Amino acid sequence: MLLIIGRIGKPHGIRGEVTVEVRTDEPDLRFAVGSVLRTDPTAASAPADPALGDPVRAPEQLTVESVRWHSGRLLVAFEGVYDRDHAEALRGTLLQVDSADVAEPTDPDEFNDHQLVGLRVVTPAGEPLGEVARIDHAPASDLLVLRRPEGRTALIPFVKAIVPEVDLAAGRVVVDPPAGLLDL
Repeated sequence: MLLIIGRIGKPHGIRGEVTVEVRTDEPDLRFAVGSVLRTDPTAASAPADPALGDPVRAPEQLTVESVRWHSGRLLVAFEGVYDRDHAEALRGTLLQVDSADVAEPTDPDEFNDHQLVGLRVVTPAGEPLGEVARIDHAPASDLLVLRRPEGRTALIPFVKAIVPEVDLAAGRVVVDPPAGLLDL
């Protein structure tokens, strides 16, 4: 499974550096010099030649040549991208890694998103509530996006008081929602 770790933003300067919207908890590890990152194969950017109208496609993978933080933003230079035009053509490209290459957390109360997606969600009494559709990373806490049986979605704060148990082996998450949480 491919995991999104970032999205290429606007170019920075004239030598091919780009800003990266980081979507990983470990940017220093994921964007280390020499890291080979996969790209979203459907990502297309501005036409290479407006007269032709052919979109420029990101290569299937990009290798990190240099990386630095500048004013709170991650700036990355990729091998083969040496000018602003090439950098601009990458804008909007999603950067991905294979989940098999991501180490599992050592803390028993910490999980990677891909481990949680698809798990059954039940109450402490075992009543089915739905399935984890995705994880949203909000400023206050992570949120489990619950796909309810009737097709709606619900947001569950991923905090110990509401989510007392995650059992990966059994494929389930126990949620003890306060009254009204699932009605929002």
